[in-house]
Parts: sequence; structure tokens; C-alpha cells
Amino acid sequence: MIHYNLRCKAGHAFESWFQSSSAYEQQERRRLVNCPVCGSSDVERAIMAPQIVSKKGRDIAPAAPLPVAAPATPAAEVLPPTPSTPLLMAQERELRAKLKELRDHIVSNADNVGERFPNEARKMHYGDIEHRPIYGEASPEEARALIDEGVEVMPIPTLPDDRN
Repeated sequence: MIHYNLRCKAGHAFESWFQSSSAYEQQERRRLVNCPVCGSSDVERAIMAPQIVSKKGRDIAPAAPLPVAAPATPAAEVLPPTPSTPLLMAQERELRAKLKELRDHIVSNADNVGERFPNEARKMHYGDIEHRPIYGEASPEEARALIDEGVEVMPIPTLPDDRN
């Protein structure tokens, strides 16, 4: 993982982690890196100081951005990010909202059959019971077996917020 300090053309500074420098470059080319303040995809890497490890390798100096002159912006236009809110790109927020909407739709319109899910799905697939929307639990092995039998199944999306 690599950590970059970034800056948009409007002068807003923010930071983000990427799998590698090439991953950052690919996302930048596809205009997927956006300023969390103004949403601009016109973003560039800011100058950074490298992390320095002491002789003993115990103490690591944190990377700190070097001061860079930014264009003057009226205070009314600059909205600082809320400290308790993670800095997510607009596309990620939109994707999470869509996944939550999909999950909520499934939960409100289908029957939760719990651990009986593999058996209920098989019964419907083979015509033993009437088809109806269901969801429940299945181990990875059970899900693979269902797929191998031709039963159409898919996982319900979970989001990081669901696990907290």
C-alpha cells in the first residue's frame, strides 16, 4: 500500500491510500480520484516527505506534506471535511448507497429462511415448492454446490458499516 497526499486544482488538500503507484496512475487516468471537498477529478500528487526509519528500526517519523502555496479561495467556498466522516470518493459513496438500497430491497421483499437457504433454493430449483424470493445463510461450500447444480444464487452485499 502507498499513501499519497493529494491536491485538487482548487487547492483542497487530502490524502488517500492506493495498492501501488501504478494503481493510483490508472485511477487518475480514469478520473476516479476525486477531491472530497469539491468533487473535482483534476487532482495531482502533493509534495511529501518520505518516512524515515531510525537505525534500530523502532521509531518511524510520520510522513508530513511539505507546505505548498495554494490559490487563494474565499472562506465561504472551503468546507473542511468532518473529522468523524471518512474521506470517500463520490463514486464510492454512490456505490455504497446503491448496494445498501439493493440489500434493503431484498430484505424487505424476500423471506429470510436462515440456515435452510440451500435446501429451500434446491426445492424451488427442482420444482418441489413454489418459487418465491428468499434469502438466508450458506457456507461457501454450500453456495458452490448450489451453483454447480445450476441453482442461481448470489451473495447479498455487505458494507463495512454492517460489520461494526
